[in-house]
Amino acid sequence: MTFLVAYDDSELSRAALDRAVEFAGDREVVAATAIPNNPAYARAHGWLDSDDSFDPDTVEEILRERVHDRQPTVSFEPIRMEASPPLATIGLAVRNAARQFDAEVVFVGSRSAGRLVTNLVSVGQNVATDASYDVHIVRHSS
Repeated sequence: MTFLVAYDDSELSRAALDRAVEFAGDREVVAATAIPNNPAYARAHGWLDSDDSFDPDTVEEILRERVHDRQPTVSFEPIRMEASPPLATIGLAVRNAARQFDAEVVFVGSRSAGRLVTNLVSVGQNVATDASYDVHIVRHSS
C-alpha cells in the first residue's frame, strides 16, 4: 500500500509531504502534482520566476527536485493537465493517481483544501469523495 500526497509546493502541501513520510513507516510515499500547461499557473504557484520561459518538462524537473530535496525517499508523479483546468479536474486527477497507486491514505494540504468547515472545497473535494482510501487533511504547516 501507498501513501499519496497531493503536492503543489505550497507550504501546506510541503507539510502534508512531511506528515506522510512521518506516518508511512515502511509504506511507499508518492507526491502527485498536477502540472497544467499554463505559464501563468506555474508562476502563480512559484514554480517559475516571472522572467523564466515556460517549459512543462522544466517545471516537472523543478518540482521533482523540490520533492526530493525535502524528502529523498518519496517518489514523484507528475500529472500533465490541459492549459487551465478547473480545480475539480485537478482533484479528479489526484483521485485517479490514488487509485493507480492503490493508496491507503491520501494527504491533502494544498492552498484551498486546508479550509475545512463542513465540506471540502476545490482539489480536496474530489479527492475526499472516494471511499477506497482515507484522507488526511493538513491544515497547519507546523
